Amino acid sequence: MSLGRFLTLEGIEGAGKSTVARFAHEWLSARGVRAVLTREPGGTPLAERVREIVLQPGSEPVPSEAELLLMFAARAIHLASLIRPALARGEWVICDRFTDATRAYQGAGRGVAEDLIERLAAVVHGDLWPDRTVLLDLPVREGLARARGRGAAADRFEQEREPFFERVREGYLALAAQEPSRIWRIDASQPLEAVEREVAEILAAML
Repeated sequence: MSLGRFLTLEGIEGAGKSTVARFAHEWLSARGVRAVLTREPGGTPLAERVREIVLQPGSEPVPSEAELLLMFAARAIHLASLIRPALARGEWVICDRFTDATRAYQGAGRGVAEDLIERLAAVVHGDLWPDRTVLLDLPVREGLARARGRGAAADRFEQEREPFFERVREGYLALAAQEPSRIWRIDASQPLEAVEREVAEILAAML
């Protein structure tokens, strides 16, 4: 049985990752491709419990290093229980965020050492990296306006100020420049239909 394909969606808050992930899943399903739609942190019952710890605001601060370890703990569970088994069955995995998010948020955003992130990535998923990553990029102010316009209570990350997200965005753009064959940047400030057309082109090329 051939291995499946691994597609990830990245970007700051409000970039439209969840919407585009659903579109990709529907696009593949319409063409008879079996695909699993998931997210990080989370994706399995146990990993979702770790997600709650990471995202829920509270009176006790979460140090950057603890946040990093929680992200990789959830990822290890997610990989073992969902991602690797699905790929081994020949299914596609469409994931809203993966280790590039850790590089951007905990690395560029929080200032955690890059070599520590890469060492943990090597331990947790080794040479398993996404076949393609779609970076949905848009200005920080626009993304935050979208996110805050949803009316939901802000999580720990959404409560951060603009300078944090500017660092995160710059981190993402730096990653895209370093790995242009894997990370495809799409202008997420375009109308949704235009974004979906570009995603469909990427999916068609992967098929």
